[in-house]
Amino acid sequence: MLLLLAGTASMGMVSAQAAEQPANNPATQTADKYKDMKFDIDKVAVRNDLYAEKYPLQYQSWLSTKQSEKIGDALEEDPRLVVLWGGYLFSSEYNHPRGHFYAVTDVRNILRTGGPKDENSGPQPAACWTCKSPDVARLITEKGEDGYFGVKWAKWGSEIVNPIGCADCHDTNSAAFAKGEPALRIARPHALRALDKVNWNFERSDKTDKRAAICANCHVEYYFAGDKKTVTFPWDNGLSVDQMQKYYDDLDFKDWTHSLSKAPMLKAQHPDFEIWTMGMHGKNGVTCVDCHMPKVQAADGQVYTDHNIGNPFDNFQNTCANCHDQSKEKLEGIVNSRKERVNTMLITLEDQLVHAHFEAKAAWDAGATADEMKDALQDIRHAQWRWDYAAASHGAFIHAPEVALSVLGSGVDKAADARRKLAVVLTRHNVAQPVAIPDISTKAKAQAAVGIDIEKQKREKEEFLRTVVPQWDKEAKEKGLLPADAK
Repeated sequence: MLLLLAGTASMGMVSAQAAEQPANNPATQTADKYKDMKFDIDKVAVRNDLYAEKYPLQYQSWLSTKQSEKIGDALEEDPRLVVLWGGYLFSSEYNHPRGHFYAVTDVRNILRTGGPKDENSGPQPAACWTCKSPDVARLITEKGEDGYFGVKWAKWGSEIVNPIGCADCHDTNSAAFAKGEPALRIARPHALRALDKVNWNFERSDKTDKRAAICANCHVEYYFAGDKKTVTFPWDNGLSVDQMQKYYDDLDFKDWTHSLSKAPMLKAQHPDFEIWTMGMHGKNGVTCVDCHMPKVQAADGQVYTDHNIGNPFDNFQNTCANCHDQSKEKLEGIVNSRKERVNTMLITLEDQLVHAHFEAKAAWDAGATADEMKDALQDIRHAQWRWDYAAASHGAFIHAPEVALSVLGSGVDKAADARRKLAVVLTRHNVAQPVAIPDISTKAKAQAAVGIDIEKQKREKEEFLRTVVPQWDKEAKEKGLLPADAK
């Protein structure tokens, strides 16, 4: 097994290292070959339940992701997040991720998608569906990228109903898949386009690199570009925190303007793939699948890929123990110590950013000008981008702890720069220091401090779930997108 994994590692190292550098292949600079690319994915292919009989072991293990029933409230656990995302809907609700089974359910239920009453209302664009379902790839094939993007999220409510599943990763209509082969495929043009930019062309990749790239369908940093809010990966310069920051700064792009500091903010999504490429596992070709979807043996001896994607320590003998000779307890201790160090730096940076946002508000309230504030606000932007890059990559402490600590350390420096500049502005405008911070010890208190009417949002969401969602499901069943007895 160790020899096999060593061979696997040697195949994956080249792409992981190449991905750290921007592409310089002239072929990648030509016309967009992925524009309106068509894939063999239809209303049958997207139905996860239809694969239960032919692939029972894989299907049942995928179905086990529904066991992650608990919804962990990240804002209640750390109310500082409410302040950091002031003016952005993440400050209303942000939960810990659950299993793939809940992808559609959770995006419907989250306050961030609002309570649209029809296909043209609501706060979010269609792009917010993009990582949640194989129905997305089907719609992009049917409508083209411009037809899929460029409308409201609610437009596709009765069309995007199957959670992340088989057709997101496999060409389920292919002869290879019918014979039991993986038939790995990416059916999202924006992902294929981005991989080319970092020298990771999917079709030319070997099996190991394809397995890693599949996860880059979704577990990446991205933003919504242009009037159509098209999902775009900011990888033109590379995958590091500095390279992506430069990309955004050169575009003068911002996700939102902070409600307190008025800083032009960036919201990282989940740059798991990017950070993985920079860590020891990525550099040695140990992929997401090796740790989170290992080969396991059924009771009858059949070996299959476990699709109950989860913590490697829950399946230790089939994951970590394939390469490491330490005990489970020893390795858990090492990982937990790294997690503690990363989390300590995260909280340190969060505290600095909370103060910076309120200090900037005090400066504005005292009459500071845009010219006086510009440099400090840019430092806030860059500091919080670093915090979010590390925080949103949920496994950074194990994928690349040294990268996470370096990113967070530079973020603390940026936050200190911002506060030093703000202190000068505050002094100039005769504002007493230190600036008082309101009580943000709970989620409710923090939301009140940044002016969120959370009860109004809850009422709108409850009405939406009661009246609109049942109609979506009814229409989806009539179209054959869901089984008639789906609940």
